[in-house]
Amino acid sequence: MLNGRLVGWAERGGLRAARQSAEMGQRLVHEERDYLLGRLGHKLRSSVLALQESARQAAFGRPEMLEGLFEQAQEVGRRAAGLEAAAVEPKDGARGVVLGAVMNLAVPAAAREVPPEAAVLGSEPALVEAFSRAQDWLLGDSLTVAAEPMGTWWKVSLTAAGERKPLAVPELGEPLVRLIVDTQLDGWLDTSRPNGADIYLPAYHPR
Repeated sequence: MLNGRLVGWAERGGLRAARQSAEMGQRLVHEERDYLLGRLGHKLRSSVLALQESARQAAFGRPEMLEGLFEQAQEVGRRAAGLEAAAVEPKDGARGVVLGAVMNLAVPAAAREVPPEAAVLGSEPALVEAFSRAQDWLLGDSLTVAAEPMGTWWKVSLTAAGERKPLAVPELGEPLVRLIVDTQLDGWLDTSRPNGADIYLPAYHPR
C-alpha cells in the first residue's frame, strides 16, 4: 500500500517494494500515453493533409471536391478532440459523482439499469469523456448500461447489441478509453466480454 492505495503485490512487504511498484506503474502509464499520443498525432496529421489537398483541388478547378470537405473537416475535429482527451489532465479534482447524472450526459440514448445511489469518486468531465468514448467504440444497434456495487468499487457494464461498427481510427476506441479510465479515473477497464466491456470505478461513500 502507498498513500492508502493498493499499487501491487510482492513477495516482501515494506515501503521500498511499494515505491518500486508505484514507479513501475507510472512508467507504464507514461509509455502508454506517449504511444497513444504518437498514434493519434499521426492520424490527425493524415486527416489534415487530406483536407488540405481536397481544398486545394476544389480551389483549382475541381468543384466536386467541395462535397466532401465538410465531412473531412468533421473528421479532423474528431481526431483533434481525441488527441486532446489523451493529452490533457483533468483540472478539477476527484469528488463524489452520481453515475446516473454522468449517463444522462454521456450516453443519453442507452438503456440504463443504474441504481440511483450509485456514486463514484472521480472527475466528472473525465467520466463523461470515458463513457462517451466507450459508447462510440462499442455501439452496435443499441447499448445497455448497468451498474452494481463490488466491494469498494462500482462495476459499470456496457453491453452492445447487434452488429458493431468499427471506428475509422481504432485508437479512439479501447486504447483511449483505457487510458482515461486507468490513469485519470483510477479505475480498471475489463474487455474480456465479446459483446461489451466492464469499467470498475472507485465507489464514493459520503461521510
